[in-house]
Amino acid sequence: MPSPPLAGRTVAVTRAETQLGEARQLFEQAGARVVDLPALVVTPPDTWGPLDDALAELEDFHWLVFSSGNGVDAVERRLQRRGRCLAGRPRSLRIAAVGRKTAAQLDTIGAPADFIPPRFVADSLLEHFPVSGWGLRLLLPRVQSGGRTLLAEAFAEAGARVVEVAAYETRCPEGLPTAAVAALEGGQLDAITFSSAKTVSNTARLLEGAFGATWQGRLEDVALVSIGPQTSLRLRSALGRVDAEADPHDLEGLVRACGEALRARPRRSASPDAGSADRDRH
Repeated sequence: MPSPPLAGRTVAVTRAETQLGEARQLFEQAGARVVDLPALVVTPPDTWGPLDDALAELEDFHWLVFSSGNGVDAVERRLQRRGRCLAGRPRSLRIAAVGRKTAAQLDTIGAPADFIPPRFVADSLLEHFPVSGWGLRLLLPRVQSGGRTLLAEAFAEAGARVVEVAAYETRCPEGLPTAAVAALEGGQLDAITFSSAKTVSNTARLLEGAFGATWQGRLEDVALVSIGPQTSLRLRSALGRVDAEADPHDLEGLVRACGEALRARPRRSASPDAGSADRDRH
């Protein structure tokens, strides 16, 4: 029986702390030892006013477009404060979702998406959107800072009236977990995986805070793996390279891309019960 693709590998996962569980499970199923490196803290936006105002007029929108599960969670929570929910939305309101996980969260709350693009990126939603944007009124809940404006701009150019509102914020944690620092100091990491452009920026900030001006040297022999095009752009800008990009652009694709990036690389660490972490390096 063949070994799992990441057997004997140590992989750091950079997601919000509350969202590490699913990624950890998938990487462990592929044989990896997972080091949590949370690079995001999901918080409310500075003010709920714009989102609440938009939700009060939900009947006036034709489409509600979600590009993340965080947006789904935030909208559902704010609607519930009004005694409403997405499952009971106006019949005239349709929902579009970018990404399998976003769509799955909508399914979980009984509000399945009416449209999911074939690829899990915003560009695919624009390319395959089922109706003309002309005359439509769209609500786009998004992260307060650092989010893409491509959707809003493109829909506006197509003649839609777009309301883009902050539904949540993602901030940088105060520091790296002890286990992540130890893995980097000991040269045990084979790869770091990034699930958004902001995880790249925040990870760089966290590494500089932990290791000072020489922090980039800690990554010389570590594969850097991206979930999608925007994350890859940020990786090239901030860290100078991308060793693999997920296709499709979801967690399962990220696991496969990590395996591809590491296939020809010597192991930096052994599995926990296999002795010295440096056994396979020489």
